[in-house]
Amino acid sequence: MPRILLPALALLALSACSATGAPAQTAPAVTEAPVAGYVTDLAAFEAYLAGRPTPAQFKTHYPDVTLVLPGQIATKEFRMNHSRYFAELDAEGRIVGGKFQ
Repeated sequence: MPRILLPALALLALSACSATGAPAQTAPAVTEAPVAGYVTDLAAFEAYLAGRPTPAQFKTHYPDVTLVLPGQIATKEFRMNHSRYFAELDAEGRIVGGKFQ
C-alpha cells in the first residue's frame, strides 16, 4: 500500500507547488522553421532575439550561424557575412543581444 501512496503524494505535492498563482516562466516557443544559411533579414533576426531565446533554441533556429557565448574562445578572422554571432546573455542564460563579427 505505501508504494502506491507515495507516487500519489508526490504528484499532489508537485501540483500544489505549481498552483501558487505565480506566473510560470517558460521558454519562448519556436514555431518557425529553422533559417538555412546565414542571417540576411536583420529585422527578423532582431525580432527573434527579442523573445530571449536560449543558446540551444538559437542553434536550432539558426543552425548555420556560429554562436559564440561569453567566455568561449573564437578565432579573429574577418567575416563579411552574418555567419558568426557573439551573444550577450542575461542572468538566466538567455540571449539578449550581441553582435556579428
